Amino acid sequence: RLPEGKGRGRKAKEAAGLVEPRSWSREGTGRDLCGRLTMEAFAQKRRNSDGNGLASLVDFLLANARVVLGVSGAAVLALATLAVKRLIDRATSPPDDDADMKAKQKSLEESWQELSLTQTLPTLQHASRRKELEEPLLSPATSGMAQEPEDVVPSSETPPAEPKTHLCLTLQEKLLAYYRERVLASEAGEILGKQLSEDICAELQNCLKKYAKLPFDNAFLSGYLCDSLAGGGGNLEVDFVLPLVLEPELWALIPGEQTVVNDPHFWGIKRTGLEYFLRGSSPWDRFIVGGYLSSNAIVDALRKVLEASINWPAIGSTLECVVRPAVAPKELKLEVKHEQLRLDITLCPTVDAGGKTLLAASFEQPVENLWQQSFYAVEVSRLKDLDARDSGVRQCCLHLLKAVFENQPSWRKLTSGQLIHVLLHLSETESDWSEAALADRLRQALEELLRYLEEGSLPCYFDRRINLLGNLSPEEIDEIGYLLYEALVEPDLWNRLGL
Repeated sequence: RLPEGKGRGRKAKEAAGLVEPRSWSREGTGRDLCGRLTMEAFAQKRRNSDGNGLASLVDFLLANARVVLGVSGAAVLALATLAVKRLIDRATSPPDDDADMKAKQKSLEESWQELSLTQTLPTLQHASRRKELEEPLLSPATSGMAQEPEDVVPSSETPPAEPKTHLCLTLQEKLLAYYRERVLASEAGEILGKQLSEDICAELQNCLKKYAKLPFDNAFLSGYLCDSLAGGGGNLEVDFVLPLVLEPELWALIPGEQTVVNDPHFWGIKRTGLEYFLRGSSPWDRFIVGGYLSSNAIVDALRKVLEASINWPAIGSTLECVVRPAVAPKELKLEVKHEQLRLDITLCPTVDAGGKTLLAASFEQPVENLWQQSFYAVEVSRLKDLDARDSGVRQCCLHLLKAVFENQPSWRKLTSGQLIHVLLHLSETESDWSEAALADRLRQALEELLRYLEEGSLPCYFDRRINLLGNLSPEEIDEIGYLLYEALVEPDLWNRLGL
């Protein structure tokens, strides 16, 4: 029992607020008289922790183990609890590098050995399985990035995938690759196309000999297939030339300037000597319209023969292909489908007179009775000669231009002959036609063509009085020019050209 004076003095001091009152329950410390944690303090501590309930439980057991188990029991429990806690931490945390993992495993094994709870070390197989289970679940892309190179062991069954290389090709490289892979016709395809064309031409010749009203001379092949300019990107183009043999004393050439069209691109073939040679003296007199040999009348008569008098299914069955006349009101065409290729055959009634080659005009009035001068032979010869002189790529550029214009429906109205003349004009101003300059020359050719469309005139390379765009209407020229302008102003010319 405390002395009365001292007790009264402390109470007086507590009442006066000089000292803090005693708290036997140790509410501020969260412990009781024996220094143990109270349940209320334990709950508060659990709420303030990072949410790990097991760790809080372990802390509570360790704090009260000495009272329940004594000093020795508390030490044993502390070691066992430490081992369990490390297992929990490792299971809930991402894996560290190999050195930390080995150190943690070694420390854990030593702890169990001290408690005599294990007799042998875990096997390598169990350790590897446990390591795999401890790895966090990641997406395939993330796990592949996070894994170290030395941990990756490629399977013996499946070889490692080769890394993909993303190439950024230039327009030059794309054009060359496209030309070699898709445009350039294979040698086998050209040989097969020529052989098939010759067989069809022979069958057509045999059928036409039965009709005395159309006394054509022997037909022969011509066109881009025969000159190795057909290209492999689309159908192979070939012409069947049907020559008309005219008597020089009965027929005369009239320049286009002296006709109703006043166009040097066209010619009239006038019947002469009627006072000495009456009508009927020439087998072609039946096709005279207004005193001139009518190309339109000959084309109509030939079309009727092709559509109604020739058994094309039988010919196609013999040649193992499908042959049929094409629906083309302005031209005479045959479509041929073979297992390995397709042919576009154009029938060309032709007159060779006065050093000029005249074709039956495929235009409507007022030139329906006139003949159009053809420059095909000289333009192809000139193009090949220029390439032979400087090892140029003009023919390659022509192939690419044909492929581009074939992919655009509105651009198909431009013919290959018009593109050849654009290249011939460009060759007069540009001297570098090497393979390295292919992309530049192609763009320049398109720009030159756009300029000609804006002017509405493409001069013939061999006769500048002739406008090669005369077969197009102003609306068609505007449409082609507008689409070509849109393609050229785009940064990515390759995609705009539709290749």
